[in-house]
Amino acid sequence: MARIELAGVGKRFGSVETIRDVNLDLRDREFVVFVGPSGCGKSTLLRLVAGLEDVSAGEIRFDGEVVNELTPPERGIAMVFQSYALYPHMSVFENMIFGLKLAKTDRAEAERRVREAARILQLDRLLDRKPRELSGGQRQRVAIGRAITRDPRVFLFDEPLSNLDAALRVQMRIEIAKLHRRLDATMIYVTHDQVEAMTLADRIVVLDAGEVRQVGTPIELYQHPANRFVAGFIGSPKMNFLPATYPKGFAIPHEAVEVGIRPEHLRLGEPADASVEGRVLAVERLGAESWVYVDLGLDDPLVVKHAGMVDLPPEGTVTVGLPAKACYLFDRQGLSLPRAAFG
Repeated sequence: MARIELAGVGKRFGSVETIRDVNLDLRDREFVVFVGPSGCGKSTLLRLVAGLEDVSAGEIRFDGEVVNELTPPERGIAMVFQSYALYPHMSVFENMIFGLKLAKTDRAEAERRVREAARILQLDRLLDRKPRELSGGQRQRVAIGRAITRDPRVFLFDEPLSNLDAALRVQMRIEIAKLHRRLDATMIYVTHDQVEAMTLADRIVVLDAGEVRQVGTPIELYQHPANRFVAGFIGSPKMNFLPATYPKGFAIPHEAVEVGIRPEHLRLGEPADASVEGRVLAVERLGAESWVYVDLGLDDPLVVKHAGMVDLPPEGTVTVGLPAKACYLFDRQGLSLPRAAFG
């Protein structure tokens, strides 16, 4: 396995800078997730680590060795893509052993690796089947198994679950988490789905416009976002944002321009340190909880996450309480201010 360091890494395509001065230290055997919206540079950064793209600036080091000039095989990486890329005329066994044959691995050793990977991924009974006879989840497991057989230093996943339906994505998230624990391997996983990131990661790297906005554990990012972007990206439903002058009843420092509060911290029809009143736009009743969308006359509705079922008439007026201890403050640059700044 490997410790991976990125020092001042940048990438340009012509005059377009897609990755800017990225500095990361990814620990040996850690599961790190690169997350961010489409176009943020997360897949490009993964390809730089893999050696599929050349860096325009900076260094990438594996266990202290600079690997900028090394090919993917020389770096010892194995990559799983969104596309399964299986050979349709080959069986599962033949797909999984094909790369080892090209590498001229001893036949007995190659077969041992394939059968061990198949055992880990519960593919033992599927080795004679063709890809067309498999479900989407099984095909993705074959693609992961093919990576395992290479015995790499680093596993790289580029949005591997995007082609699966919702139920299969949940199942495969669990499978990948179990796989990391079993292999005790260094893994980097790219996704735009922050639920995947929060489920799988030891640490998350949040990217925006080619720059790292914050690095931390899922709990750190959720409870202590460094800026407005991370606060709004991590969490489902996302954090609500209000002008700092909007909720009366707070002593808010003059440098704060926005108050942020997560939907589950709002109090529907309950007193709190401050309150706002608005018109009910819609209610999503999900059984164990309800999401209430409230129009305050701002660009986005206020989203309130309420435990259990709630019966509110559309267009009715509702009061929402804002506990001061649950609020976040952001300055003009979008940076978080100390929460103790509330009076």
